[in-house]
Amino acid sequence: MIVGCGALGTVQAGLLVRAGIGMLRLVDRDYVEESNLQRQILYTEADALAGLPKAEAARRHLLEANSGVRVEAFVSDLNPENAEELLGGVDVILDATDNFETRLLVNDFAVREGVPWIYGAAVGAYGIAMPILPALPGDDSACFRCIYPEPPSGAQPTCETAGVMGPITSVVGSIQAMEALKILGGRRDQVRRKIFTADLWNGPVRETSMPGRDADCPTCGRREFAYLEGKKRAPVSLCGRNAVQIHERRRPLDLAALALRLEAVGKVRVNEFALRLEEGEFEITVFPDGRAIVKGTQDVGVARSLYSRYVGN
Repeated sequence: MIVGCGALGTVQAGLLVRAGIGMLRLVDRDYVEESNLQRQILYTEADALAGLPKAEAARRHLLEANSGVRVEAFVSDLNPENAEELLGGVDVILDATDNFETRLLVNDFAVREGVPWIYGAAVGAYGIAMPILPALPGDDSACFRCIYPEPPSGAQPTCETAGVMGPITSVVGSIQAMEALKILGGRRDQVRRKIFTADLWNGPVRETSMPGRDADCPTCGRREFAYLEGKKRAPVSLCGRNAVQIHERRRPLDLAALALRLEAVGKVRVNEFALRLEEGEFEITVFPDGRAIVKGTQDVGVARSLYSRYVGN
């Protein structure tokens, strides 16, 4: 299972399908855009011109590379309601998503079901990869929530605001795919219990040992699965006509700093009460407490994607 078919996901999928794994399940809520092609290596200009969903475009190209692999594509936003269906029945889960909420949801499911998963992220020229191996006999390494008890607060750099270099996504995605091949090949004991980090622009490249499990961790220690049960999910609701309102957990934002980051994206207006960004057909209004109204769509997945892209995970 690959969660997300962007830069990391396309690298992972290409390597795993060409290696001849039996089945690959893809889930992604977004569509191919021309700006993706710099780093999302499965797609073409024709995919962007057609506006194909990333999961479906990836499925088509993967089958052209190896028609002997069963590839399932879901154009969807992974959430507590569909997590059982999408994450169930796989041997390993690879993270290629763009937000901590989804990663914590994956971690809940993986720990509860004893399914290994591999975290990965990249922005700028920096990347990180880390295996999570729940229920492995003799292994007491941390789960994801041991290390990240809560999502980072405030606006975070994203690929849209800080950029991302193709080489770092290829490196991180390749490391994730390598560890997945060990698991799929019956060599789970040989997965490296290391946190890999790299800055390919300035350096360094390093590995550090995984920390030990936190006995008081809500997920792997106390066996509480708040994200999987929907208790921690940021509620999203339709707000008026052709608009979606996103209610985040309390996360104070510096609107002036956010405005500086977004000046190159589109027209920005800001005061002490709100920031408004006009980008193409969309208008995103962000409030100091992290709440946002996205005008120009009634699709919750699109609104969440825009929020993640311009405000942060």
